[in-house]
This record gives sequence, structure tokens and C-alpha cells, in this order.
Amino acid sequence: MAAASSDDLDGFAVAVVREEGKWTVSAMDNAALSSLDDAEKSLKQMRSAGAVFGLLDVDDEFFVVIRPAPSGSRLLVSDATAAIDYDIAADVLDAINIDVPDIDSDDLDDVEPWEEGDLGVLADLGLPDSVMSVIVGDTDLYADEQIGMIAARLGFADELGRVLDKLGH
Repeated sequence: MAAASSDDLDGFAVAVVREEGKWTVSAMDNAALSSLDDAEKSLKQMRSAGAVFGLLDVDDEFFVVIRPAPSGSRLLVSDATAAIDYDIAADVLDAINIDVPDIDSDDLDDVEPWEEGDLGVLADLGLPDSVMSVIVGDTDLYADEQIGMIAARLGFADELGRVLDKLGH
């Protein structure tokens, strides 16, 4: 498994908060791209009365949704096969008790990606699992485009765009 450091990864990590009907999006430390623990800690420190979740675009290859909860984070990874090459995807699978796919990394290009985790992770905010399934199922899109669709559907696309512009994405 490639233990790429967060400095070696392209992409972005953002924290999204919905409080009193208003969305706020802020950049998270790049360490969140390589460590599920770092991402969860960062989100838990946000201390909001409203909904808090993280969206991670890892290397523009796949995305992760993290929704901290007292009983453990609700998680979704858009491509389970990413766990072969990326520690954070393997961490997500481990957290949801799914084995890393037994696929040779040389054969990954021939394997259709699939998601693992909670497709309903954002359902209470207005993104039903059926719509999330369509978004993660569109493998012609890059991870940032899929995250953009999530943002548009939930109504924080402008806020996300401003943060990504500041990050140079």
C-alpha cells in the first residue's frame, strides 16, 4: 500500500457546517487527505450545534465523506479500490469493517470502481441515498466534480467555490 504523505497528494479537504439554515465551508489541513484520524479530529473540533461533515478530494481520484457522530463517524468512500493505493481509503474501509479489495494494483485499470459506506450520510440534509448513488456511480467524473454535484444539490456550491478558489483549485 502506498503510504503517500499529505504533501504528495493533490486534492482538497473541506469542512462543511450547516447552522441555522446557513452553510459555511472552510479548508481543512492537508493532513486530512492522508489520515482519517486527522480528518475526524479536525471535524470534531468544529463544535457546531448544526450538521458538520467533511468532504475530501484525494488526489482527484476519489472522495470521502466524513460525518462525525458520538457513536462513531458515518463514512462514505466513492471508490473502494482506492484502498489498494491510499491509506485513507483503507482506513475508511477498516472503520466500516470492509476488507481492502484483493486486487493486484496492476489490474486496477480494468476494475470498475464501487463505493463503500453510508450512501445516506447526508440524507437528512437533502441528499437522499438514491441521489448520492447516482453521483458516486458516475465514474466519468473526477472527484472534485462529484463533490461539486453534492455541493450544488445541498446548496453550498458558491461557498465551496470560494474556498477552492482560495486554495487554487
